[in-house]
Amino acid sequence: MELDVDVADGEVLAVLGPNGAGKSTLLRVLAGLLPPDDGRVEVDGEPWDDVAAGVHLPPHRRRLGMVFQDHLLFPHLSVTDNVAFGLRTRGAGRREARAAAAAWLARVELADLGARRPGQLSGGQAQRVALARALAGDPALLLLDEPLSALDARTRLTVRAELRRHLGEFRGSTVLVTHDPIDAMALADRVLVVEEGRVVQAGAPAEVARHPRTDYVARLVGLSLLPGTGEGTTVRLDGGGRVTVAGETAGPVLVAVRPESVALWPVRPEGSPRNTWPVRLAGATPHGATVRCELEGEVPLLADVTAAAFAEMGLAPGAQLWATVKASEIAVYER
Repeated sequence: MELDVDVADGEVLAVLGPNGAGKSTLLRVLAGLLPPDDGRVEVDGEPWDDVAAGVHLPPHRRRLGMVFQDHLLFPHLSVTDNVAFGLRTRGAGRREARAAAAAWLARVELADLGARRPGQLSGGQAQRVALARALAGDPALLLLDEPLSALDARTRLTVRAELRRHLGEFRGSTVLVTHDPIDAMALADRVLVVEEGRVVQAGAPAEVARHPRTDYVARLVGLSLLPGTGEGTTVRLDGGGRVTVAGETAGPVLVAVRPESVALWPVRPEGSPRNTWPVRLAGATPHGATVRCELEGEVPLLADVTAAAFAEMGLAPGAQLWATVKASEIAVYER
């Protein structure tokens, strides 16, 4: 993998990508758990890794904090001693470390749970303890590895809001690895999308969501992304098929269609809208109050239909349907 990553003080960078893209490798290199084959890692002007100069700072000498998806608290230590552990390893006295830990537990609203063991905590409480432990040592770099993925939906909302507040107050740099676009949009100042060990897209979360550059990113934010060539108000797709759009286009473009903009019909609709294509239902997945349908054909699409409509049409994988999309609901941008 080959990545060039720069994170400013006070900035939260979210790293997204499919399994095997290189996200965990990036975290392991930053944490000092995996020496890089080449290149340099520098934090606040201090080289943590410099292959050419033969520099590799071991993890315990790096000013960093790390939060994992399963919190990894020491089960035999109290909550207070878990938070104080990092300070103790850096030479702080027991009384000093425990006092700092108590202050951090108060900041994450767990001041009354310091005497408990991790096994006596809820998932959300344990993850807040893990965050307090990571921040207690005043790190220059905070690494978050899927920090919310093990939490249930309700707890996740609460802990995400708390995490956002603490990250807003953190003076160092933060690298967040996640599969969840909502976590990235809610927590990050900037998003880096990695596929096959290289950066394929970077930018503000809203910009990445509006203008995805790869199919992975498009599906992540719930879009069908169709590359093609603009010819006036028609886009000729690279994979075959044509799409009518509202404005004039020219040259290589990307067509983005939201699932809620796609209407499904058991027979070809009357009036024959300009964007009407025969499709086959390849798969269907419950998606909140709707069913997300994966459609195959000359114009592959994702479509959201209500559960009632899905049942009324008697849909099942393999069903032959017609899909329509209004030209005004199709986004087009240069690639």
